[in-house]
Amino acid sequence: MNIRPARPGEKLPASLLLLADPDWSQVEKYVDKSSWTVAEENGNLIGVCGLMPLDQASAEIMNLAVDPDWQGRGLGKRLIASALEQAQGQGYQKVIVRTGNSSLNQLGLYQKCGFRMVRIERDYFVNNYPEPIFENGIPCRDQIVLELMLRME
Repeated sequence: MNIRPARPGEKLPASLLLLADPDWSQVEKYVDKSSWTVAEENGNLIGVCGLMPLDQASAEIMNLAVDPDWQGRGLGKRLIASALEQAQGQGYQKVIVRTGNSSLNQLGLYQKCGFRMVRIERDYFVNNYPEPIFENGIPCRDQIVLELMLRME
């Protein structure tokens, strides 16, 4: 398995992108504004992670997704580590990530990678997504914002 930057013009599979964000109209808002890291196995993309600039000092991880057949093998951690390395190399001081209150595995993963919860945006998913989202038997209503301060060299 290989983790690498996406090639210029490389098409990212909608099936992967929709795993992390079920509303394509939301994905379209950031897909071309983000630089992407991909995980590849035998020529097939099995994971993606976007990094979108927010301002001169901060960037946001967008749409971390791993093919279900490859989940639980540390691939998400490796994609995050690659995105953080990229962010640091570009001089960002802070990286944020947003996820749903019902995204229990993702919340655990981000915290294992050093992210800290900084705020809750109540009813974000209720107000911004056309269809209700349920994960782990929990309605996804609120957006949890986490951040990680990068060490400057």
